[in-house]
Amino acid sequence: MSLTVPPDLLEQAQRGKIDNTAFLACIRDSLPFAWSLVSDLARRREATGAEFVDNQVAPPDETAYGQLFRALASTSIRKALEDHFGVRLAFQNCHRVAVFDPSAEKAYAEFVTPEAQVLNQSPELVNC
Repeated sequence: MSLTVPPDLLEQAQRGKIDNTAFLACIRDSLPFAWSLVSDLARRREATGAEFVDNQVAPPDETAYGQLFRALASTSIRKALEDHFGVRLAFQNCHRVAVFDPSAEKAYAEFVTPEAQVLNQSPELVNC
């Protein structure tokens, strides 16, 4: 399961509309490693003014890997993170998360090319 959903949030969803703040809290509480990583990257990008910053360090364990995969594989979770942190997310391999300034179209387009993906491969990441 991607998220541990509190009963009140489930009730909101069943009524047809959930509170965005409650959804973000659910993401933060359910996927703390992914939340922290995106938060830290967004903060670094903002502080440096760079078009993007990325993570090149593998998660510490399988739990962290799973959280990262769940956060970035879900369109609604990914969109909520992007909107909350004011960034655009991209993902390569099993851990290379990048946060982009939303206006950094060229840098984003280059990061998501097949060439960039292939160049980011290494034998130790085959089974990540």
